[in-house]
Amino acid sequence: MPHPPLHIDFLNALDVEALALTDAEIIAAVEAGLAAQGHKATEIEPRVHLMPKAGANGHFNVLRGAFRAPINRAGVKVIGDFVDNYKLGLPSEMGLLLLMDPMTGVPTAIVDGSHLTDMRTGAITAIGAKYLARKGSKVLGHVGARGTAYWNVRLLDSLFDFDEIRVHSRRPESRDAFGAKLAADLGKRVVVTEDWRSCVEGADIVVEASRLNAPEPMLKTDWIKPGAFVVPYGTMSAVELSLTDIMSKLVVDDWGQCKGGPFGSLRAHVEAGKLSEETLHAEMGEIVAGLKPGRESEDETILFWHRGLSLSDIALGHFMLEKARTMGLGQRLRYA
Repeated sequence: MPHPPLHIDFLNALDVEALALTDAEIIAAVEAGLAAQGHKATEIEPRVHLMPKAGANGHFNVLRGAFRAPINRAGVKVIGDFVDNYKLGLPSEMGLLLLMDPMTGVPTAIVDGSHLTDMRTGAITAIGAKYLARKGSKVLGHVGARGTAYWNVRLLDSLFDFDEIRVHSRRPESRDAFGAKLAADLGKRVVVTEDWRSCVEGADIVVEASRLNAPEPMLKTDWIKPGAFVVPYGTMSAVELSLTDIMSKLVVDDWGQCKGGPFGSLRAHVEAGKLSEETLHAEMGEIVAGLKPGRESEDETILFWHRGLSLSDIALGHFMLEKARTMGLGQRLRYA
């Protein structure tokens, strides 16, 4: 049977930058996606990994999901994670999001996945803190300086207006440039530290977004103060096995993908039984949807491990497309 012409909306990296999304827009779009997940109005498959070539210091993440409501989108994102890309002047994470009609399978849009991944990761971190950190949190300790790190700090600060922001990363040139950019963009002093301990010890909110080549316990459990909110999400674990022992609540973005696979900051904790269906407090979507409580007292020490949700990619990609339409941005490509 003949069908009318089919087109794909395309937003490249320049289009996404031109959208100039506000902090509030990014957080709201991702939070709406989490709420839908909590209300079970979505489908999500655990991410899978493609190792493209022996000797390459990286891999591809393939994320898949779909919404039944409130948006009509299914999607697949393929994003590379190549640690040594900085040597070539490239971001470590680059990829594309493909969106489709969940009723017909017709491809409807392609969106740059690089900026999108950075933004939605920062939003997940910030939303986690919104529900799980102490309201009066004023000191942030952040390890890592990649693209997602920038949005972690920026979006967290938009909610908490920190008195002190500390940052650290392995390479001095990386951490110095990161601190300078944050200071300029946020309009406040950012403390660049030379070691992990001075960055995270005693902080109200601790984010570990390091880029290790192999698991190594760089972040010590003793440095975490009672009542803190801790977000470890490095591909390779940088925390001690004892970290979960001091936590009042353990929260993840999706248990289905956190409980399996070769990567993730708490992989050893899952394998040791320290993080399991029995010890898990909730998925973040359940908390956002109001089905399970977030922080209930000032003295709770809470951990949130997020591996990255296809649903967050789809929700933010959908919002980008809607805003692009009102601004006349993007290209329309003939598909069939």
